[in-house]
Parts: sequence; structure tokens; C-alpha cells
Amino acid sequence: RSRARRRGNRALGEDDVAGAKKNAARQRATLVFLDESGFSERPAIRRTWAPRGQTPVLTHRFRSWNNLSVIGALAYRVRSPQRSRVFLMMHPGAVRSPEILRFLRHLRRHIRGPITLLWDGLHAHRSLETKAYVQAQSSWLTVYRLPAYAPELNPVEAMWSWFKGTVAANLCPESLAPVRQQLRLGRRRLGHDAERLQGFLHKAGLFI
Repeated sequence: RSRARRRGNRALGEDDVAGAKKNAARQRATLVFLDESGFSERPAIRRTWAPRGQTPVLTHRFRSWNNLSVIGALAYRVRSPQRSRVFLMMHPGAVRSPEILRFLRHLRRHIRGPITLLWDGLHAHRSLETKAYVQAQSSWLTVYRLPAYAPELNPVEAMWSWFKGTVAANLCPESLAPVRQQLRLGRRRLGHDAERLQGFLHKAGLFI
């Protein structure tokens, strides 16, 4: 159980995630889980319905396709869990420190009061640029790093599974524009489904 603390970015042991939640409650902070995922023009193949004897056929390019990186966050008000929110930011290419900082500024514009942020050890989260920003924003931003090799502790992982199994499933676009559109539609759907957002939290073994 690691309780090592790093300047502006505290490393958590598995049993300390609940402690971060308690600290957020004491500070009346919003608990935000953040993670990144990739989507592309290659379809996420899932089972579907079809008339008997008519096997569905997906036609897509096998050799090359464009990729889209997505930064996603789930925000939970510890004292008002029904007021959960979904945030997405899409970016072509890899996610680096500038994209992370842009997303954090986006969170600040849309969430009032203190924020307790939990994320993994991605290099962009640990860069000097990111650490400097986190330290400079310590009046409202507290960052905890989730344990390595424990993606199941982050409810955003369940959100990615939902996106790839529903709005992006079996999608065979000719460009990334339809992918972006489906992700936006999915975000709006989730934003009106507080029960599902709480389900993502419960799947990670966390409760508010």
C-alpha cells in the first residue's frame, strides 16, 4: 500500500482511492476521474440483430485508417451524486501535455469549486509541464495518481466500453467525422442517464 506523495501529484495505493473520495467530501470538491482512449475508422465489432439467414457484413479498410484520441472524464459531486457529468475532448494523434492542460482548463470553466482529480501514470500526466500547471492551480485542483496496472479502479474505463459497445459499435465510416458525431451523441445520452453514470462508479468498486 503506497502512500508516497509527490509534489502536485500524489501516488495512491489501492486502498487509498476511498481516502481521496473522503478528502473530496470534506473539501466539498467534485471528484473527477480522467482517462484517454482511442477510436478510429476501423469498426469496433459487436454482436447485433439481423433477419434469419441474412448475416450482417461490415465493409471497411484493412490496411490503413485514421485515429482519434479522446480524453474523457466523469465528474461526481460527492454530496450530490445524482449531479454526475460527462466531459469529452477529441484530438487527432497522440495525447500530450498541451492537450491535457487544455482539458484541465476546460474542466475549470465548467466545474465550480475545488476539484479532486484521479488519473493514471500516463507520461502526459507526469510531464514537467503538467506538474507545473497542477502546482500553480493547487488552490482548486488536487491530483491523485491511480495505482499502476489497475484500470478497473477508474470508472471511465467502463464508459469507454459503453461507447465502443453502443454508439460506436459496427460503425464503418469513410472519415473520422461520423466517429466524432457518434461520440458527441453518446456524451449527450450519458449526460441524461444518472443511473448509468453511477453504475460506472459501482463497477469500479466505488460508491458515493
